[in-house]
Amino acid sequence: MTQLQSHSAGSRRSAAAASLKLSTASTTERLAIAEQLLLEPFGLDRGHLRRALAEIAAHGADDADLYFQYTRSEGWSLEEGIVKTGSFSIDQGVGVRAVSGEKTAFAYSDDISAASLLDAAHTVRSIASAGANARVKAGRVGKGPAAKIAASRSLYVGTDPIATMDSTAKVALLEKVEKLAKAKDPRIVQVMAGLAMEYDVVMVARADGTLAADVRPLVRLSVSVIAEQGGRRETGSSGGGGRFGLAYFDDELIDTYARDAVQAALTNLDARPAPAGELTVVLGPGWPGILLHEAIGHGLEGDFNRKGSSAFAGRIGQRVAAKGVTVLDDGTMADRRGSLNVDDEGNPSQRNVLIEDGILKGYIQDSLNARLMKVKPTGNGRRESYAHLPMPRMTNTYMLGGDKAPEEIVASIKKGLYATNFGGGQVDITSGKFVFSASEAFWVENGKIQYPVKGATIVGNGPDALKRVSMIGNDMRLDSGVGTCGKEGQSVPVGVGQPTLRIDGITVGGTA
Repeated sequence: MTQLQSHSAGSRRSAAAASLKLSTASTTERLAIAEQLLLEPFGLDRGHLRRALAEIAAHGADDADLYFQYTRSEGWSLEEGIVKTGSFSIDQGVGVRAVSGEKTAFAYSDDISAASLLDAAHTVRSIASAGANARVKAGRVGKGPAAKIAASRSLYVGTDPIATMDSTAKVALLEKVEKLAKAKDPRIVQVMAGLAMEYDVVMVARADGTLAADVRPLVRLSVSVIAEQGGRRETGSSGGGGRFGLAYFDDELIDTYARDAVQAALTNLDARPAPAGELTVVLGPGWPGILLHEAIGHGLEGDFNRKGSSAFAGRIGQRVAAKGVTVLDDGTMADRRGSLNVDDEGNPSQRNVLIEDGILKGYIQDSLNARLMKVKPTGNGRRESYAHLPMPRMTNTYMLGGDKAPEEIVASIKKGLYATNFGGGQVDITSGKFVFSASEAFWVENGKIQYPVKGATIVGNGPDALKRVSMIGNDMRLDSGVGTCGKEGQSVPVGVGQPTLRIDGITVGGTA
């Protein structure tokens, strides 16, 4: 099963300039930063990388790579005006991989040194020679192709977000969020606010001599509130983030986060038990795009389709959705949480059309699955860290808008559910079956919103649900930038989005 979680909906773009063009100049700049952090302090240079890769290649391999990573992270949380937690960490290391056919040998080490690098290369070579498919942690213990600088994009400024604000100011930001939320309504009895920052520098060296690097900032601000009325308590949450500095969280934006969290909690105070049955369901724009991510996106990842375990396997060129449904996975969006200048194999991110007007056009690929399926990588090779193997993963997955006003779509409901926010979801890749938990939803009759409901779950089958889409709104929106996707024990930041959608005859599990 795969999972995706978030804390809010909405969207906002930073004013930072970005370039969709591919350039080796930007890669060269990032390589200088990566080498300064990941090679020079340990007495390494590009020659050591070539020798390690040559050691792996000596016994034959279809592919091999070295993945260096330096990550500095910081987090603060505030509850009832008190700093509950403050954390700071630094992690660094290298992962070494060799691929032969479908077999992968992988070793990793948090010790970056010439001895450790060669030991990892020897370990990987011996595993590969034995015909195993394994992952181990390495201990300590010829010349390769000439270096080729990979082209990459410039989608975000490589700033260190942790350094964009001092600790006192970070705590003051959270205190402001708390004050704004409490001032919204006297029924708010508790506020929790959190701030997370990460500065991630990665460097990739491939067996063919390709060198790539990325400098990835990431921030997230979250707020959760508890509202109480007549002995009943309900929660609401909001937040956002992306690849930029903390200046992004200005007064207007944090007021919006506080307002949205409070409104969600107050709405739930009035919520009635959700009905159950086969109903018309309208999904709001933005974060409800988890429908695409869970029910559709994972099923379009290359590894599942190469193995024939996806409900979409072997269906390229076939109709898998209603007319008008166009779904993309786009890692080239400026400043977005799921965007990448290069993926974790050194390939540039891309804008991939997965479904066009209801017709399946392609899958998202890493290098291994692309080679085995005889297609090109799509810039979707992602890994949680240097201690993990890359695999096909989504970046920002969304559906394009249609021509219907959202008000018209809601007004078309005779009896049904209007779901505007979700807590998360799961999918079984093989069957395509999914389940989503609605955190904010409303009962609609004769085109009019009657009252909020709670306890609603949306249950269905991905390919079937896509064919049941009958109206597509003109209000496509991306989520606010807090999504995290889990797959095979690895978590990576992602984005989702969609317009308002009407889906006919979908199963709703309720509490009524």
